[in-house]
Amino acid sequence: MENPKFQVFKGTNQQFYYHLKARNGEKILSGEGYTTKQSCLNGIASVKTNAPYDSRYDRRDLANNYTFNLKAANGEIIGRSESYTSATGRNNGIDAVKRDAPSAPVEDLT
Repeated sequence: MENPKFQVFKGTNQQFYYHLKARNGEKILSGEGYTTKQSCLNGIASVKTNAPYDSRYDRRDLANNYTFNLKAANGEIIGRSESYTSATGRNNGIDAVKRDAPSAPVEDLT
């Protein structure tokens, strides 16, 4: 088991991204591309602030494709989940973000 953590990295388009890795090492939340590292870190701070609130999760159900978005107080999407094959798996992912994101350290891979 790993410790949950945010990882910041630079994409091939030179933008900065983050993902939150769970205890099992799987990605459970990913952020959009940011033009600066500071903006990416601000996005992570927003995730940490909003993660505990169930009302900030937008659950999506499609056939064999269950996902969620985490939204800020203003309704803007600040993180997108991976795809899950069941609602239970998706809900477990939300629980992991709620539990782990607020205190997860940031690992800078840039």
